[in-house]
Amino acid sequence: MKKLKDIIECDYDIEINDIKTDSREVCKNDLFVAVDGYNIDHSLFIEDAINSGASAIVTNKDYKASIPIIKVDDIDKTLIEICKRFYDFNPNLNLIGVTGTDGKTTTTTLIKKILNNYQETAYIGTNGIEYLNKKEATSNTTPTVENLYKYFNLISKQNINTISMEVSSEAILHKRVDSLKFKYVIYTNITEDHLNIHKTIDNYIKTKLQLSNLIKPDGVVIINNDDSNQNQLKLLDKTIYTYGKNKNSDFIINDIKLSDKITKFTIEYNNKKYKIKSRLLGEYNIYNLTAAFIVCYLEGMKPRNIINNISKINTINGRGEKLNFGQKYTIVLDYAHTENAIKNIVSEVKDKYKRVIVVTGSAGGKECEKRKYIGKYLLDNTDLVIFTMDDPRNENVDYIIDDMISISSKTNYKRIISRSNAIKYALDIAKEGDIVLILGKGRDNYMAIGDEKIPYNDYEEIEEYFTNL
Repeated sequence: MKKLKDIIECDYDIEINDIKTDSREVCKNDLFVAVDGYNIDHSLFIEDAINSGASAIVTNKDYKASIPIIKVDDIDKTLIEICKRFYDFNPNLNLIGVTGTDGKTTTTTLIKKILNNYQETAYIGTNGIEYLNKKEATSNTTPTVENLYKYFNLISKQNINTISMEVSSEAILHKRVDSLKFKYVIYTNITEDHLNIHKTIDNYIKTKLQLSNLIKPDGVVIINNDDSNQNQLKLLDKTIYTYGKNKNSDFIINDIKLSDKITKFTIEYNNKKYKIKSRLLGEYNIYNLTAAFIVCYLEGMKPRNIINNISKINTINGRGEKLNFGQKYTIVLDYAHTENAIKNIVSEVKDKYKRVIVVTGSAGGKECEKRKYIGKYLLDNTDLVIFTMDDPRNENVDYIIDDMISISSKTNYKRIISRSNAIKYALDIAKEGDIVLILGKGRDNYMAIGDEKIPYNDYEEIEEYFTNL
């Protein structure tokens, strides 16, 4: 706890327990900062925050209440300054920011896993926060400002200075990371996504580009050179390293050999070749591994140690994660929900199994126009698609599925609204030599229905299925 006057200029000598911007999370003695928000003005919920026990309010609106009200001009800037003081922000953090349409979680996690053997490294992203042996779930890929600083504080208290973190386009757009300075910024790829928010691909690219402005003076931008949407990045006045199969790359990917058990390839840099073996499958993972290799290499880790640590990584939770419950068929759990990610994973398994069975859906309130193309691709390239719910929010699941089948004449699908039942059905019908791809949720621990997040987890559903056999 800290005194209010110690975290913001005022005369109030009252104790503050925590900082909140969501009135639903306010507890006794919290400070509620009524940010404008991107979709909603949080000052509309000041009374709710007071009723929940807030001891003071910071707002940019005129407001009278029974508790201290502090009016400021720039609410976003004030929130950042409050959080820095309250959570004793360490400005010397070694931040590694990974952004891109696909591959953020895998690349960020790989960096953490590999680099951790050289220097203690923490992770913040879709799979929560991880440091030492501690894990904690988060609500966003990139947490809200107050939560981000809270996590920085938790990590810093363990004398950990290096943090590998996912940076979503929404976080950049909503200015969650504007106050940070990154040592490395990695762009995995940029394909069409989140156009419900950004409206056009150009806006989406421009938003992603903004992250490069948050580089430290001696920082580095790392770019996937095989991604045409990243050409603008090469014009930046920054230290840039590129990677890819493109022979003009700084780190060139060569000699790719893929199988259903191991991935082999070579990274060539400065006329030296580094042979990589990984149990992470698929060409898309080669790009994730290469980006992670570059960061660790630039951090001073010896290449042989990087290569050795890569070989020890079996899987990334919820990302191409093969599950073994003793079944005679293959189960893969993956977060793939964009058109590009789904094509990547399906193309890697197509023609390698007797049947490819897919359980998937599409999120409500997001990119409705993409659904039909995802649905058509799956129906054209797999043996059976079980369409189900995937964070429907305020949309009718049947209507979402109607969109997904709308431009295909194929009938190799089933419609099972309950995701739990859809998974059970897929596992019931799977036979030896088949593969079941359960896509969209990964290791998410909730299902967004209406305005609520209901506890739900694909892995737990699969585990329960085999437990009850």
